[in-house]
Amino acid sequence: MEEEVSVQEVITMSKREATRNHVIHNVLEGRIGQSDAVKILRLGGRQIRRLCARVRSEGTRGIVHRLRGQPSNNQLDPELLEKALCALHEKIWEGFGPKFASEKLERYHGIRLSKETVRQIMIQTGAWEKGRRSWRHRQWRERRACIGMLVQVDGSDHDWFEGRGPRCALLVFIDDATSQILYAEFVDVEDTLTLMRSTWKYLKRHGRAVAFYVDKDSIYKINFPAKYESLRLDEPMTQFTRAMGELGIEVICAESPQAKGRVERGFDTHQDRLVKELRLRGILDKAAANRYLWDEYVPEHNARFAVEAANSTDAHRPLLATQKLEEILSLRIERTLMNDYTLRNDNKFYQVLEQQVVRVKPGDKIEVEQRLDGSMHLRFKGIYLNAKAIAQRPYRPLLKAQPSRGKIYDDPRIKGVGSTPAKNHPWRRPFLPDRVALAPRAVAA
Repeated sequence: MEEEVSVQEVITMSKREATRNHVIHNVLEGRIGQSDAVKILRLGGRQIRRLCARVRSEGTRGIVHRLRGQPSNNQLDPELLEKALCALHEKIWEGFGPKFASEKLERYHGIRLSKETVRQIMIQTGAWEKGRRSWRHRQWRERRACIGMLVQVDGSDHDWFEGRGPRCALLVFIDDATSQILYAEFVDVEDTLTLMRSTWKYLKRHGRAVAFYVDKDSIYKINFPAKYESLRLDEPMTQFTRAMGELGIEVICAESPQAKGRVERGFDTHQDRLVKELRLRGILDKAAANRYLWDEYVPEHNARFAVEAANSTDAHRPLLATQKLEEILSLRIERTLMNDYTLRNDNKFYQVLEQQVVRVKPGDKIEVEQRLDGSMHLRFKGIYLNAKAIAQRPYRPLLKAQPSRGKIYDDPRIKGVGSTPAKNHPWRRPFLPDRVALAPRAVAA
């Protein structure tokens, strides 16, 4: 006789489903009423009656959700997923973050996926690893109320073209109130002359800001003044600080890079997004990068990341008629006028002419002004001098060398040339007198 084998079905439930199963069975067995089940399970009376009917017909399985084990209605289309994986594995997408990758997938491939979906895809394929950021407690600084009250200025020397072009620096002016890029430019190197040229363009575009927020780079601050400068009451200024002082713009030096969080955080975004945008467009040189910067990148960046200022007033001030940028935005250095009315600067000589509006004399401190266009100007007491550049300093003609006669002196202008001192000449006498023998003194008893 064959033995009957009983097969028991194992039903997996969640904690919530197990609670429902227990309460519904108590209702069916008459231990509690449906009103009590409504209070315990926090469900409507209609839902309680539905669960009771399903348990009567299907048993305990009626408690389990019917979509368990079924594919989700929100699952990705396999073809769309395969297309996204193929796109993300291209070399041009190397280094892209999930958020930036999701934006570019929609723009270039028409694949619309959420940031978190792209993140999970990139993590599963090893295309992106989540980095841990070490957080430090920093005091929050409130934004300025108006645009133009505080502009953060900084440059970033980075391989923006990823080896496809020359290395350059990105100079950025960011408003503190709105995080808006007011001016940006790719430059060869971040030096004083380049900063002056960029500031000129900024002033022509927006006017004079109230203050510039910069770091302690040597362009903005003299960190190791000379001894004689350290003894002065006033702090020595750089060329940029001097120029901004003449324009009425305050220069504030930050004590740490984190203090300029607007521009420093912006460079993190630029080094991530801008580098890849240049890669996608095949830009290889600085000129094309600057055109793309102002035609597309800066407007898109400001529209996406800029915030509204607390006050709509623009704090920028117009340039005054007396403020000539070609004179103010220049390099100035003092030189001493020599006896022949010449001076030397940068291995070049300049001759001060005789006809002048102001009287100058040798020994005067002349201010040499090197403008951005390369021209040189000499100024004394605020008045420009008539001068010209010369190839070399005019020297007096040298005396012709006289034929040597084997004597001590060969210069005919010296008296006694060709004569030899006599034996009893004072020059031949010894410097110290002859020693005289002294009689020994008597020793006292």
